[in-house]
Amino acid sequence: MNRKQLFENIQRKRSFLCVGLDTDIQKIPEFLVDEYQDAIFEFNKAIIDATADLCVAYKPNLAFYESLGLQGWEALERTVDYIRDNYPDQFIIADAKRGDIGNTSAMYARTFLGNMVFDAVTVAPYMGEDSVTPFLTYEDKWVILLALTSNKGAFDFQFIADETGEKLYEKVLKTSQQWGTTNNLMYVVGATKAEMLKSIRSHIPNHFLLVPGVGAQGGSLQEVARYGMNQQCGLLVNSSRQIIYASSGTDFAEAARTEALKVQQEMDELLKQAGI
Repeated sequence: MNRKQLFENIQRKRSFLCVGLDTDIQKIPEFLVDEYQDAIFEFNKAIIDATADLCVAYKPNLAFYESLGLQGWEALERTVDYIRDNYPDQFIIADAKRGDIGNTSAMYARTFLGNMVFDAVTVAPYMGEDSVTPFLTYEDKWVILLALTSNKGAFDFQFIADETGEKLYEKVLKTSQQWGTTNNLMYVVGATKAEMLKSIRSHIPNHFLLVPGVGAQGGSLQEVARYGMNQQCGLLVNSSRQIIYASSGTDFAEAARTEALKVQQEMDELLKQAGI
């Protein structure tokens, strides 16, 4: 999916919501585990059917699938194929946080952007340019580079400054723009650090940002939009637990839709305020 198509979806759906499919076999409703051999997929399918008209993206976090071995990978592939076949306007993100020496990154890129039908993959920048550029060779596919994350451990390294005062996350933003463009490179910026989005936008005014941390992690959607929105919205705001685990009963899909609708309605208002 290219940038134009993504923005058109945001305008049409009045939403920049990304639903995180962090599907934990120990947290999904027990009746699904009892009734279905592939309970992970059945859970995802119900969540997707209930929310697809309210969001523009889905983001499976691969750790939740890899932890189940082959069964988890099969559930992941079924989930991605189901989205692509039934809701082809969705932007699908592999939250894989990969990044290794060049030939290894090339294999990761082939996995997620070549063999599978993801639109984007999250990538760690620590190993530098040759660990990232293999992911940037696929047409209309995206790298989402970790820049400023939402976890408390972000302060361990990402805020370390050099002798000029430039912080590590700022160096990531500055240097990585030489590797890709606004048409194939996004950045992860945590909602729990929304006040820093103004500074981040001074470095990358036109790139899309994937913003986790809204909802269960306490990030403010209003603050994210205030400091992070640009003329083409430029935001994909992820919510996972608040939506997918809104209920543990048989009404889990309906409850997920209710939560997603609340977020979409707020996003609609924020888009109107921004003139989008």
